[in-house]
Amino acid sequence: MPGGESTTIGKLAVDFDLLEPLREFGKNHAIWGTCAGAIFLSKDVRRDQPLLGIMDITVQRNAFGRQVDSFEADLPIPELGDGGPYHAIFIRAPIIESVQGDARILSSLPDGRIVAAQQGTLLATSFHPELTEDSRFHEFFLSLAR
Repeated sequence: MPGGESTTIGKLAVDFDLLEPLREFGKNHAIWGTCAGAIFLSKDVRRDQPLLGIMDITVQRNAFGRQVDSFEADLPIPELGDGGPYHAIFIRAPIIESVQGDARILSSLPDGRIVAAQQGTLLATSFHPELTEDSRFHEFFLSLAR
């Protein structure tokens, strides 16, 4: 699920009758939600908007502020191997407030805010790995899809 605007993604999924087919797809296939996609995957965003609701995470939208508050950070992510920290790009990003059930934290900022989580073959990132040349996160997702 791409970054972008989670409310628009949800409204379009409703308008085109995609919510249930996407939920069914997520039962047997890997899905990765990046930024707005992570919001769309979540079970709770503390506001009324269409969600897939298939990942046991609570997400806070725009947690770091406005577009001008976008930033980059180097994150330790052990699941990505020994390639060193992962350089993450955050654009008007959400945070994962909490994980429940069998969801687990993959990475947090130094202040403890969660920015990546996994639940089975579901993956959520607050940042945009597609904006870097580091393919390790994409490789990790492919390993989940196998």
